[in-house]
Amino acid sequence: MRLETIKKLCCPFDKADLTLTEITRDLDENIIEGFFVCSSCQRLYPIISGIPIMSPDEYREFKLEQPVLEKWEKYLGGSSFSNFRLVDSGNKSIE
Repeated sequence: MRLETIKKLCCPFDKADLTLTEITRDLDENIIEGFFVCSSCQRLYPIISGIPIMSPDEYREFKLEQPVLEKWEKYLGGSSFSNFRLVDSGNKSIE
């Protein structure tokens, strides 16, 4: 995913800004792995093989995303992933 493209994206649900966490880049400085978190609803959108997964919740499959997020657990800052959102240890959405 090119850095210029990232600047144009927003949350598809509430149009809020997204915070990017980079995991890996390629030699051309494109994002290969990482994730976005919406500043409003706390939805997490993974970037896998340079492609952001920003589909509506009903078209996403938690079972497919869970192994990737478990691999990235250290980047979640102690939060967990539930209902496609980051939640704190008390199961409340992070705000």
